[in-house]
Amino acid sequence: MDPYITLGTNDLDAAPRFYNATLATIGWSSHAQFPGWRAYSAGGAGTGLTLWLAAPFDGAAASAGNGTMMGFPATSTDQVHAFHAAAMAHGGNDEGAPGPRAHYGPGWYAAYVRDPDGNKLAIVFNT
Repeated sequence: MDPYITLGTNDLDAAPRFYNATLATIGWSSHAQFPGWRAYSAGGAGTGLTLWLAAPFDGAAASAGNGTMMGFPATSTDQVHAFHAAAMAHGGNDEGAPGPRAHYGPGWYAAYVRDPDGNKLAIVFNT
């Protein structure tokens, strides 16, 4: 089984619009969907790390975890900017504009956003 991460959503219409646009900037796309679920992976291949979006099984509202964050790899600083811009244009919230993050070490360039459900995402290019 390949590794996966599941993020809860309260709006199965808005969440895919956000993730379709944002993840496209780094070459990810949806490879599976069925009622209440959508999956994303690099190239839409359905292999390797997969991000699943889903309504919580217990029927309670989805909520973002305190201190929980999913990081995506970028291949350039341009991708960091594109990811951040797509997130902002599709209902995301800024948690840290694109730029160097020297406190993480040399060559670390990143941006941080929250999706419409409040889940925190990072996009990182490390030279």
